[in-house]
Amino acid sequence: MDIRTRGFQKRTPVDRALEMLLDRVEVLGTEEVPLMEAGGRVTARDIRAPMDSPPFDRSAMDGYAVRGEDTFGAALGNPIYFRVVGEVQMGALPELEVGEFEAARIMTGAPMPRGADAVVMFEYTSEVEGGIEVTRPVPPGKNVGLKGEDVKAGERLLEGGRRLRPQDLAILASMGMDRVEVVRRPVVVVMSTGDELQELGEELQPGRIFDSNAYSISAMVRLFGGIPRPAPLVEDDYRTMKKALLASLEHADMAVLTGASSVGKKDVVPKLVAELGEVLVHGVAMRPGEPTGFGFIGGRPVFMLPGYPVAAMVGFATFAGPAVQAMQGLEPESPFCRRRAVLGRKIASELGRRDVTRVTLKERGGTLYAEPIRTSGSGIISSMVRADGFVIVPENTEGLEEGTEVEVHLY
Repeated sequence: MDIRTRGFQKRTPVDRALEMLLDRVEVLGTEEVPLMEAGGRVTARDIRAPMDSPPFDRSAMDGYAVRGEDTFGAALGNPIYFRVVGEVQMGALPELEVGEFEAARIMTGAPMPRGADAVVMFEYTSEVEGGIEVTRPVPPGKNVGLKGEDVKAGERLLEGGRRLRPQDLAILASMGMDRVEVVRRPVVVVMSTGDELQELGEELQPGRIFDSNAYSISAMVRLFGGIPRPAPLVEDDYRTMKKALLASLEHADMAVLTGASSVGKKDVVPKLVAELGEVLVHGVAMRPGEPTGFGFIGGRPVFMLPGYPVAAMVGFATFAGPAVQAMQGLEPESPFCRRRAVLGRKIASELGRRDVTRVTLKERGGTLYAEPIRTSGSGIISSMVRADGFVIVPENTEGLEEGTEVEVHLY
């Protein structure tokens, strides 16, 4: 039976559809990348420290390295004299040794010389002939960073499945690790379908529209951590689309098709996915994006998104984006920051359906208001451009009243 003949008589709830999807998504293999390119990547396994950090005792201040016990009793009215025996150079272990009532000039980060266990800051010394006078005591260990104080050899630096942040790269670099094993980023085919579509760079023909989905969806693939692989436009022809999809999937981990996803005569994508693999969901209880669906071909997720640009973006963020994250071993989470605001106007909805409503944010009298955008059809791209974010109206309500405090997901 042609899957399209079922129509959307039974729309799958969003959470149920997402659960079905993530149950089937598998984490990709691993690869080793240069540390300089590892920002935002996901660690393949736990990483342990190969050495102590710092690898030696070092000064934490500019001053003089001394034996702390020799400074006891020092005060402005009772300065203690120290003979200066040299200066510690940066970048090499010092050969000099500090003895009783001796001092070595030292800068922050330089290795501590033998015999010294504290650093007295320049501010509490004064130069005299052949040495210095110390006017404040420093106990042993004061102003000294001890070997292994930051990290000890064998300690777990980072856990597996962690998205690498700038500070994570810093600690790996401090260990001398110039490469890191990470989970491979999914390669995602982005394919726009439709007889009415036209590539950019050509004169627009009558009755045609320029393809925008390839650009917005590719950007969203990057936002969720994947690698977009835009495919040439495909017309609404079953055989042509089948050939293009199979060829694209040979070198990809996922496919996202926009257009031809509903139940009309030319909506061939659901039938195609069903023939080549299986369709798990076709039609979700969500607006915009009701014709969204997904399935698997050869173990690869294939997403069927509406052709309308707004619905395509919402469908991607709701389903395909979390799949991109899960394939990297991440717990799916929204990439959008959130703010609380007061709803400036009522949002009507339908019980049993999730609505994703575009809003602008305006502050009045010290209160932040979320104003639903009035012209907000699935094909109105400008509504996404004007929006500061969106509000989710849950399935168990028929809308949200004006004055309700809501959570706004910020674009």
